[in-house]
Order: sequence, then structure tokens, then C-alpha cells
Amino acid sequence: MGVRLVVVDDHRLLAEALASALKLRGHRVLAASAPSAGAAELVLGRSPEVCLFGTAAPAAPGAFEPVARIRRERPAVAVVVLGPVPDPRGIAAAFAAGASGYVRHDERIEGVERAMAKARAGEVAIAQPLLQGAFAELLDPAQQPDDEGVRLLEMLTPREIEVLVRVAEGEDTRLIAAGMRIAPSTARTHVQRVLMKLGVGSRLEAAALAARTGLLDRAAAPGPR
Repeated sequence: MGVRLVVVDDHRLLAEALASALKLRGHRVLAASAPSAGAAELVLGRSPEVCLFGTAAPAAPGAFEPVARIRRERPAVAVVVLGPVPDPRGIAAAFAAGASGYVRHDERIEGVERAMAKARAGEVAIAQPLLQGAFAELLDPAQQPDDEGVRLLEMLTPREIEVLVRVAEGEDTRLIAAGMRIAPSTARTHVQRVLMKLGVGSRLEAAALAARTGLLDRAAAPGPR
């Protein structure tokens, strides 16, 4: 039996691609949209059984406010988070906000379906190794990610840091250009330089790396870096 759901992600292409794949497998997708900050409005308007909530930066402040609102106002809706791994802080934040499951972004479609079914049935949907890894990291945090965040931050110019923050917030090139009052071509160049300096191949990877290493938290911190 198919699941009635909405799909949101910080990247519209990912949301629409996942929605199309799930439709082909017999599920009823009521809406697919971006960014994930609008998830609560979609859920309140459509009343699905499950909300797939994709975020590139689960450890960012306020990332799961829509999840918490959904749980308050539509407690019957199960929220399954699609996020980067490893990110123990993000996993903890997701469940603290009321998520029913957490699935890594690179999971196969069958894994997403299993998580949806478990969440709809009222069960916790997270792979055991993922949960164990999160607990291990939270109980015995390594210092290396923090050091890596410092190193990466020092590689970027203030302008590039602003671009990275906007990328992590799900802004596309047009929004970045408008927010920074620069030409779209200039914004595109800044994004490419950020990806090159971070050694990643996509905006999603850049946002996930920034969240995992604490780079975003450091970029938002006052005072000299």
C-alpha cells in the first residue's frame, strides 16, 4: 500500500527527483518543494501521512524548527529526515525536534521506503549502525572535525564565507546574487571557488561538509577568526 507524503529538500531538484521516483513505486506524493524551511506550511495544508524532510545542514541553528512545528500541530504526521552522514549533532537535533526517522542522503530508494513505512507505523526509522555511530561520536567526540573547520574557514575569503552560508541555507544562484547585490555570473564564480577550495563537487556536499566540521557555527560567531 502506497504512502501519502510530501517531499521537501533544500535543493528543489533533489526533492522533485525523489518525488518522481516514489510516484513510480506507487506512492502518492501530495507535494514536492524547496527549501525545507517551508515544510510545515506544506504539511499543514496537505495533511500527509509522512513528510520527507531533506536538509543539507542538519546541525545549523533552527534547521529543525519546521519539524518541531509539524509535531506540535500535526502530531499524526511522521517526519523522516534525509541528511548527511556522519553528522551526530544533526541526528540528535532531528530526533530532539520530533522526527520519526533519519536516513542518509545517499541511501537507496528501497531504504527510504522502509523508513517511510516504519515511521508511518509509529516506529523509529534509523539504521542501527547509523544510530550507534552517532552515539559513539556524541559520547566520545573527536577533536579533528573542529580543527578541520578552522582550517577550512581560513581558506575562504569573507565573501566566500557569506556565499557558503547562503548555499547552506538553500539559496540558489539568483538568490545569492540578489542578497549580496552582485551579478548572477559573479555569484556563480564565488560558488565555484568555494566548491574548489573545499574540495567538493556539489553545493550539497559543501553544505554537508560545512555543517559536519562546525564551519558554519564558526562563521556565524562574532569576533576575529
